[in-house]
Amino acid sequence: MRKNGYGNLSYIPKSMQETALEKPSKPILTKIVSNTPGRLRLRVAQPQRWATKMQHILKTLKAQPNISQVRMNLQNGSITIQHDDNENSLKNVVTTLQDLGVIFADITGFAETTGGKSEVAAGVSDVVVDLNRRVKEATDGVVDLRFLFPLGLATLSIRQLIARGLQLEMIPWYVLAWYAFDSFIKLHGTNQSQSTNE
Repeated sequence: MRKNGYGNLSYIPKSMQETALEKPSKPILTKIVSNTPGRLRLRVAQPQRWATKMQHILKTLKAQPNISQVRMNLQNGSITIQHDDNENSLKNVVTTLQDLGVIFADITGFAETTGGKSEVAAGVSDVVVDLNRRVKEATDGVVDLRFLFPLGLATLSIRQLIARGLQLEMIPWYVLAWYAFDSFIKLHGTNQSQSTNE
């Protein structure tokens, strides 16, 4: 019986042995989330987000001379690679990833691999997280989007109050009921968590 195409099953050419040793037994399914000049971002499929596998990819990429920075988020399977801004550099990055067993594919069941989020929701979430990081860096950690967004809404509400007055007669009862319920739950949850910490 000739399973591997050679008459002697104990004999496998050296080139085939090396290839078998270099590539992992299971391919690593990834999806290219964004590809801009000098920056490539990937998302690894949920079943393959093992810390050892991801760390191995990270170390191998950091050792490449044309790659300036590699960031990894194990929780959402994101790998961001900053590389030289030329076509050869991108080809080298892709070749290195393929040598590590990375396969670029449309990850099936992607909504399930991103914690129940759809692909678009995961992409928007990643963009917001990246923007929040940039705002924090730009302000030396003084403010972030969690502060600026409510501040913007509060500013708009004050502007509307000055321009149009209270307009309490125009607010539907169910909106007021929802805000009463929501604020009770949030304030009650905060008090409960504080009392358990004391």
